[in-house]
Amino acid sequence: MSKNGDNLMEKIVSLCKRRGFVYPGSEIYGGLANTYDYGPLGVELKNNIKQAWWKYFIQDREDMVGLDGGIILSPKIWEASGHVENFQDSLVECKKCHHRFRPDKLVKSGRCPDCGGELTEPKMFSGLFKTTIGPVEEEGTVAYLRPETAQAIFANYKNILNSTGRKIPFGIGQIGKAFRNEITTGNFIFRTLEFEQMEIEYFISPDADWKKIFNDWLTYIYGFADIIGLNRKKMFNNEISDAERAFYSKRTIDIEYKFPFGEETEELWAIAYRTDYDLSRHQEHSGESMEYFDEVAKKKYIPHVIEPTFGVDRTLLALIADGYTEEKSAKGESRIVLKLKPQMAPYKIAVAPLLSNKEKLVVQAKLIYEMLKKKYNCVWDDRGNIGKRYWSQDEIGTPYFITVDFETLDDKAVTIRDRDTTKQDRVKIGDLASYFSDKLGSPC
Repeated sequence: MSKNGDNLMEKIVSLCKRRGFVYPGSEIYGGLANTYDYGPLGVELKNNIKQAWWKYFIQDREDMVGLDGGIILSPKIWEASGHVENFQDSLVECKKCHHRFRPDKLVKSGRCPDCGGELTEPKMFSGLFKTTIGPVEEEGTVAYLRPETAQAIFANYKNILNSTGRKIPFGIGQIGKAFRNEITTGNFIFRTLEFEQMEIEYFISPDADWKKIFNDWLTYIYGFADIIGLNRKKMFNNEISDAERAFYSKRTIDIEYKFPFGEETEELWAIAYRTDYDLSRHQEHSGESMEYFDEVAKKKYIPHVIEPTFGVDRTLLALIADGYTEEKSAKGESRIVLKLKPQMAPYKIAVAPLLSNKEKLVVQAKLIYEMLKKKYNCVWDDRGNIGKRYWSQDEIGTPYFITVDFETLDDKAVTIRDRDTTKQDRVKIGDLASYFSDKLGSPC
């Protein structure tokens, strides 16, 4: 078995396009750099990740509620948060090929790393995508596509307190798109112009033991890795130093993962203690009080915040990288297997007749397919011979494959093949519901 090699990332990118996980954005027009579309399998995997996150972090906890904030918010929010003023990088441009780079990422030669051309003097570059509200651009209101999801939570913090009656400590979580005009992108879907975040702002008293709460959340975050089947051995805590940490953060840990590119680990998730910076800034700029009256302590205060944050796209890439496996059969034949945790797999069960031109087999297989797809995301597969169908489903991560054969017509049983072991079980049709309940748990 092999999962190594310099070309693993190339194999993953090829698999993602070939099998419908991820496509290059706007490909029929030559593509748009650093944009991607999620295909039929990619959107299923993405949704499984988000549903698992929402259940674990929002629905399973009594101290959490959800939010779906807007992508376009008042520009005053981004002024208050500091993004308009501070969300900028220094940028140089190649005079020959016009590629842009951050000066701090270039070697000392000072030449373009792509073509060797001469570089311009550094200029400041905003990471915000700007747009205009109104029919006439010159007269419209300048707005921005949100570069993060957190600020909508802070802007709605008092609304949620008033409408739900929540008491501190409690948290607000949301999943949504964010947009950053990144200078340095690449490595497939790891860093793109448009991405999706799963983010939590957890509000606590300034007198609370924030270190304990921080560590409790860090432990809880790793529980999510277990739920989605991500290998903890490839995950590392990078404690961000005082010099590198955001000025308003008292502690930040980047939870990094060993992606199949580069020599080092890269950020997958993170957790930060943001103190009362965000709510204080919004109180100052909006004129609205962000204070909370603590009935137990009998005093008012602006809550402090602990922020766990997760990249959906990076989580999907990590799962595919973790699951991508090349194996050889006893006969020496190679197969690619995407060993996703069954609950995360885009399709849970494939159903097929042994021969697609035999009407009785097709009819029986269709009945089983219709029965199971009411509970699980199933796929019908009658392409080519049965061996090729097995390997096709292995490659997209389908954990179980049901075959209806001629014996089925007599014994009312089917053959179920396991993706990882290739072992085959004979199971009565009437027992399929309990069989898959044991294997897959609750439908996802």
